[in-house]
Amino acid sequence: MKRLRVEGNGERGTGNGERGTGRYGRIRCTFRESRNKDKMQSDARIFVAGHRGMVGSAIVRTLQAAGYGNLLLRSRTELDLRNQGEVESFFVKTRPEYVFLAAARVGGIIANSTCKGEFIHDNLTIQNNIIHSSWLSGVTRLLFLGSTCIYPKFAPQPMKEEHLMTGPLEPTNDAYAVAKIAGIYQCRSYNQQYGTRYLSAMPNNLYGPNDNFDLEKSHVLPAMIRKFHEARQRGDAQVTIWGTGTPLREFLQVDDLAAACLFLMNLDDTRYDALLRDPVAPALINVGSGQEISIRDLALLVRDVVGFSGTLVFDTDKPDGTPRKLADSSRIHALGWHHSIELREGIEGAYRWFLDNCPEAGSCDCS
Repeated sequence: MKRLRVEGNGERGTGNGERGTGRYGRIRCTFRESRNKDKMQSDARIFVAGHRGMVGSAIVRTLQAAGYGNLLLRSRTELDLRNQGEVESFFVKTRPEYVFLAAARVGGIIANSTCKGEFIHDNLTIQNNIIHSSWLSGVTRLLFLGSTCIYPKFAPQPMKEEHLMTGPLEPTNDAYAVAKIAGIYQCRSYNQQYGTRYLSAMPNNLYGPNDNFDLEKSHVLPAMIRKFHEARQRGDAQVTIWGTGTPLREFLQVDDLAAACLFLMNLDDTRYDALLRDPVAPALINVGSGQEISIRDLALLVRDVVGFSGTLVFDTDKPDGTPRKLADSSRIHALGWHHSIELREGIEGAYRWFLDNCPEAGSCDCS
């Protein structure tokens, strides 16, 4: 197949170049003029797919704080990423040079285990449309965002990039994981056959502003924030936590992930190409804090931040999920990136966002 030649004018986004400290977290990127020819230029046409979600909105904040103003942003009503024709037309008209693929159907244990068809269909369709259209239109670099659930349930800890496809997945989210694994292999395959330069980044458990606090669809940390808040509002004596409380989890504040995304997209060609051609795990890199905490200790921390004075009860009839999930982030750490927002500070910011955006917790729909 030949790559299509496209024409058209890029559409300017709404970046304002602001930087500083926000109410819910800190934007860590500061824009400086650079002679590094490999960096994205400040007027580069950048498509952030999924810009209204937690990850996408953090990437937008970080790009704006770093001085990038030509952001191509489309809502779900403006562009259905599941529609191949709409996506192809969008790429032909706007000609993005860089793509951050943060759009995805996501959720916690309940959503992942009860909506498997939607999870695998929507994620496969979205990422296939965007990755393929990126190749057709000659995108310079693409960063595909996934999750460490791609690794086997009983993968060695900490999980390294080369542990991909070495064992069975966690059954509660295998449909989502399979879709993300397919995206990784699509990026690798296009790199190999078509000479594209697409990289996949796998963060661990994320949280922060614009998170989903729906008790049935959200991940563990935002669900805890809402549970403890509502329990405090009602004056409950206790809060029930799913599982035994023993599983260990690693958490990363979403603005730290966004900073990592910009860091990776702006790597010089030598280091970027080394990631793409890595002989053990090509075009794949973990992004994590390197710190883990038990679900029990996390619940105690959230309880303290929210100000709930009751006790904890663990429902051991409910699933624990993967016993331990710690990503080996030594590869990105060696390149020079490290997280900067510690867990308590991040939870405090997430709770402030929840209070400001979900004033009536009982009817909150922050999806």
